[in-house]
Amino acid sequence: MSYSIAIDGPAGAGKSTIAKIVAKKKGYIYVDTGAMYRAVALYFMEAGIDAKEQEKISTNVQNADVTITYENGEQIVWLNGRNVNGLIRTEEVGKMTSAISVNKDVRKKMVELQQALAKKECVVMDGRDIGTCVLPDANVKIYLTASSHVRAIRRFEELQSKGQECDLETIEKDIIDRDYQDMHREISPLRQAEDAMLLDSSDMTIEQVADAILKLC
Repeated sequence: MSYSIAIDGPAGAGKSTIAKIVAKKKGYIYVDTGAMYRAVALYFMEAGIDAKEQEKISTNVQNADVTITYENGEQIVWLNGRNVNGLIRTEEVGKMTSAISVNKDVRKKMVELQQALAKKECVVMDGRDIGTCVLPDANVKIYLTASSHVRAIRRFEELQSKGQECDLETIEKDIIDRDYQDMHREISPLRQAEDAMLLDSSDMTIEQVADAILKLC
């Protein structure tokens, strides 16, 4: 029987990091929803459909079948039966992904694909609307958050470790702006599901957050 864990929350709360740890410890599939969107973006690019052609995007998204498997511990993203791991991480695909992810027909199709995956596999999924829209019947729902200041510090330290110039104040402002956009968008806004457990990771380590979720399972 399949089992699903939904982790929602704002940008920079550590959702992906935590979701991957929980999935590994449980032996479940971590569903990288971002990678699935990237695969659909690649489909449009290869079909010669431009980001501005929203009607064509709405019509053609039905022809894109995307799923995720794990082989020897490595995530493989499949687009219409083809392994596209080596093709979806380019800057061009990233830009196309941003352009198509606002299309309501693309989002509808992605939800269907993610739900189909969760029906046949034990999964951990993270995002903005997993517990509210994608997996409303998930076995465990978490709303993972942290103060905007803590999230900004984490991002600041991450960028510094990569040798990138950055400003803490600017990063925090961007995070606050993004929170507002995510919470007020028309389609599937970010909000805590009524039956989700609130976890504030501001004063918790990654291990403590993962352990708290594992206990709930």
